[in-house]
Amino acid sequence: MTDTRPGPRLRHGRASLAISFFVQGAIFALLVTRIPALQDRYGISDGLLPLFLAAVPVLAGVGSVATEHLVKRVRPGRVLRGVQPVVSLALLAAGSGTAVWQLAVALAVFGLTVGALDASMNMLGVSLQRAYGRSIMLGFHAAYSLGGIAGASLAWAGAHWDLPLAALYAPLVAVLVPVAFIAGRWFADGEGGPDEANTGGEQGATVNMKLLLPLCLVMTFAYIGDSTVSNWSAKYLEDVLHSSDQLATVPYNVYMVTTLLGRTFGDLGVRRFGAAAVVRAGALLAAGGFAVVAAAPGAWVGMLGFTLLGFGLCVLVPQTFAAAGRLFAGASDAAIARLNIFNYVGFLIGSPLVGALGGAWNYRGAMLVPMALVLVTLVYARSFTAAPARYGDGHERPRTVDVG
Repeated sequence: MTDTRPGPRLRHGRASLAISFFVQGAIFALLVTRIPALQDRYGISDGLLPLFLAAVPVLAGVGSVATEHLVKRVRPGRVLRGVQPVVSLALLAAGSGTAVWQLAVALAVFGLTVGALDASMNMLGVSLQRAYGRSIMLGFHAAYSLGGIAGASLAWAGAHWDLPLAALYAPLVAVLVPVAFIAGRWFADGEGGPDEANTGGEQGATVNMKLLLPLCLVMTFAYIGDSTVSNWSAKYLEDVLHSSDQLATVPYNVYMVTTLLGRTFGDLGVRRFGAAAVVRAGALLAAGGFAVVAAAPGAWVGMLGFTLLGFGLCVLVPQTFAAAGRLFAGASDAAIARLNIFNYVGFLIGSPLVGALGGAWNYRGAMLVPMALVLVTLVYARSFTAAPARYGDGHERPRTVDVG
């Protein structure tokens, strides 16, 4: 009998990549949860703040596009190893400056490098999933969620103890940069040695955007849903469902925890039932969550809706990356870099869309729009299966072939 268990190189590569996902989740949470403190530090007006915030995902999209071309010459592991410390240092720079131009430069560097980081991390995740021959992608994103919870908790502690941003960020960056750098030594690019080649190996491959478009839409809709929760859950509970200030902070925390739980165990569902079935179930749960939120008579029912949203939305993004890798096995790096752009498109659209609809109509009705968009995912669920590419009992393909 042939031993199909992954070797030490792959196991080490998987663990090191999970550490990078965790670090990135923590760094991103430390930025977004302290935006009010950054605004106060630099004296940025409410009118100017949205321009700063919008610039980050726009530049991240540029960074993702640049990474598509960079990995034709340099393996994704080397890209990730190079940009992750820069992302962390850009966070520290943003919290340490005194002039607005310094914040602008720091956020510009953060945006460009975080786009390269997101793209290269998911490229590595997809190539490792190919080598493993079973679904492991959700586990990486679970590490990101755990990092986000840790980062948000540290940010809360910093705010509670009234720590200056530089005092909060400096010791954390001093720890996270060496951790990420050391973990990067064991990155495993695809089925070759860990970072042993200088080229990405996909120079002649191309991506058919017509085939990729359904996944781009799913990615956009998933992030519209996610940004709706992160930006509007507290306001919705307080203004629409008349909760207390303290209770209004709970839904996002519940959402983050359920996202972590769903991703932690989601790979088991993909192996057992297949990616398309898990994506359909996730879309239905997320749509049900939005429906419960829209119809909730009170705060506790509203929190039930946000709980369902966490369990539903959490599977969509990792499986969308995995599906892109499967559909474009000869050009997975390029496909993931392009798909990653729509992460930022959804982020840019989601919050303004719900805000505009809530102001012009009402916030209950506004919640039905991301609900409808998530349901569109059901139409594209077939894109998550390239027969017979399914994982788990009775669904495995040879591990050197399948990606998603």
